[in-house]
Amino acid sequence: MKDCLFCKIIAGEIPSEKVYENDDVFAFKDISPQAPFHAVIVPKAHIGSAAEINAENSRYAAKIFEAVAEIAKEQKLDNGFRVVTNAGEDGGQTVGHLHFHMLAKRYLQWPPG
Repeated sequence: MKDCLFCKIIAGEIPSEKVYENDDVFAFKDISPQAPFHAVIVPKAHIGSAAEINAENSRYAAKIFEAVAEIAKEQKLDNGFRVVTNAGEDGGQTVGHLHFHMLAKRYLQWPPG
């Protein structure tokens, strides 16, 4: 999608600090980190949000979580991490491309505060 911020980051049109990449997934450091380690993980295919996952594109959700495990190993996140996605305006989604935030290297209380 030509006007999508994350599609432009994936294409290299907008610079980012890459954390991980494979054929299906791209991960980069969040520009406004909420933890000492904060990556944004996106499918390379444009999917608007978790609400748009279906039988034809659900493999990307699996690929993202495979990437999460690889990133955790590479970043030595042995003490744990949190992965979260937002869907839609009321869910707090600000970019219309499916993405997951991976936060780590600090205690993440619940509920968030």
